Amino acid sequence: MTKYEAVIGLEVHVELRTKTKAFCSCPNEFGSEPNSNVCPICLSMPGTLPVLNKSLLEYGIKAGLAMNCEIAHYCKFDRKNYFYPDLPKAYQISQNDFPLCRNGYLDIEVDGEVRRIGINRIHMEEDAGKLLHGEGKADYSLVDLNRGGVPLLEIVTEPDIRTPEEARLFLENLKQILQYLDVSDCKMEEGSLRCDANISLRPAGSSVLNTKVEIKNMNSFKAVQHALESEISRQQKLYETGGEVVQETRAWDENTGKTSVMRAKETASDYRYFPDPDLVPVVLNDEMIDEIREGLPELPAARKQRFIEEYGLPAYDAGVLTSSKELADYYEECVRGYHDPKKVSNWVMVELLRLLNTNSLDIKESKLTPSHLIEMLNMMDKGTISGKIAKTVFEEMFVSGKRAAQIVEEKGLLQISDEDQLAAIIDEIIAAHPEVVEDYRKGKKKALGFFVGQVMKKTRGKANPQIVNKLLLARL
Repeated sequence: MTKYEAVIGLEVHVELRTKTKAFCSCPNEFGSEPNSNVCPICLSMPGTLPVLNKSLLEYGIKAGLAMNCEIAHYCKFDRKNYFYPDLPKAYQISQNDFPLCRNGYLDIEVDGEVRRIGINRIHMEEDAGKLLHGEGKADYSLVDLNRGGVPLLEIVTEPDIRTPEEARLFLENLKQILQYLDVSDCKMEEGSLRCDANISLRPAGSSVLNTKVEIKNMNSFKAVQHALESEISRQQKLYETGGEVVQETRAWDENTGKTSVMRAKETASDYRYFPDPDLVPVVLNDEMIDEIREGLPELPAARKQRFIEEYGLPAYDAGVLTSSKELADYYEECVRGYHDPKKVSNWVMVELLRLLNTNSLDIKESKLTPSHLIEMLNMMDKGTISGKIAKTVFEEMFVSGKRAAQIVEEKGLLQISDEDQLAAIIDEIIAAHPEVVEDYRKGKKKALGFFVGQVMKKTRGKANPQIVNKLLLARL
């Protein structure tokens, strides 16, 4: 029995894919020249006033509804005061006591059981700029303020997570939902999804909440899991040796596999929140919330269940195919043009995903469209190509984007279904292997597979396997 139990909560910052920033009309674009997407408002010049981006509000409501939150009819913005060199005005516009969303949840599946993770709040805020330290071995830092003012949602869970694996699964589910909503691209490598974790340990079976530690600098879901595993080990050793866990912020180091102290953990009072006098409170009515609710897309869990019921897929297949909206859309377009959902699932999951992963491509970048796959499957059904040849055709379609019929014609891959032609080949092979014929007649059924293989070798995989088997059985 485990001696200690982990109590974990996550704070997830999500950059939204609005066209402009949160409180000004500067472009919200990643990868622009440093300090090119800035204006007097996001540079905090005297006399400038922020104006709320309506898309930030709408995206926040969408996310809240998708995560089963209560949407506040009244919320306001606050100034969160601290000095960072990448925030020119020395405070961040955020929400403190009246956030946009409260009391939601997300369900995750762990070892076949559903675990409900509460969401304490989702609030709107702006991002800070980006500091670059020691570029080219320089002894100074540079600041890029393009990111300053970019719209953020901060999603704060309840301390309901008990294992590092549950934390990773929660983040994977959250990312799926945000991408289905099309409110964020969730690219961790570009900083559009960032996660901090709070963790404490307590004796197994206890309900107390002990001193927690915050972990930062985790740039992947696996890093979150590994950092939490490392911190659990560190805190457990402290408790077992009579040490004390101090409330602090620690940084995760992927190279050492350990966390290290960054600073003492701030509390809400350290930020000296007060209502932002330049932004009026947001007052929502039921009509606006209901309109956004009605416009929500089918979310991953619902789509997975529909794939199971409508297409007769196993739960595993349905889970893989709905793991991204683009992949699910691709699959459904294939099924609309071809009659066998399971056969389509096999080709998409096994062959297409293998090639995409090998070539580090996204489904949106694939030259092999649903119509390519539909055409190839129909050619298999008609006996134009064999299953073995289909794999060759599939890979060529993926690389070149050519149609299946064009590839078959160019490479001479038409399936041989002429019985007289195949019979002559079979007779020749049988005559060359009388000992194998004798084995078959003595009951060694594997001998049949030998002959099939020889025919396929002779025809370079183009022989129709059904006809080959029929002719072989007749002769043997």
